[in-house]
Amino acid sequence: MTEIYAIIRIRGVVGAPHNVEYTLRLLRLVRKYHCVLYPAKPPLKGMLDTVKDWVTWGEIDYTTLVELLRKRGEVTGHKPLTDDYVKEKLGILNIYTIEDLARAILEEKVLFHKLEEYGIKPVFRLHPPRKGFKGSSRKPYKDNGELGYRGSVINKLLERMM
Repeated sequence: MTEIYAIIRIRGVVGAPHNVEYTLRLLRLVRKYHCVLYPAKPPLKGMLDTVKDWVTWGEIDYTTLVELLRKRGEVTGHKPLTDDYVKEKLGILNIYTIEDLARAILEEKVLFHKLEEYGIKPVFRLHPPRKGFKGSSRKPYKDNGELGYRGSVINKLLERMM
């Protein structure tokens, strides 16, 4: 079982090279504070290496994923994601609640970015973090900044942004 990365765009596009803009569009990160979920596979790691100075990412855990789906999950028409909607649309996949959906995403039975055909939006629109960023939004995480890989600490950032 591979990990599921939560990828959050931290910086805007002004001054970004063309290849970075293109890769951010491929990842569906078209605005600041958008978040997407992808399995940690080699092609994704190459894309993350390209946009490491504009995004932060890490492994999301089950409880944070359930909370993210409940609070910031959306369906077509900017409506919130609910258990009833999940049961109606994903019942054929034996997914009846948001908890079941989170478990299926983490076990890679369902790819979150492929749920668009069921009306579930593949991007989470987040708020800026409460009490601000702890470091500079222009430095890597390992140098007391906010960008790049941060491991499981991404869950604390996501909780502050929901």
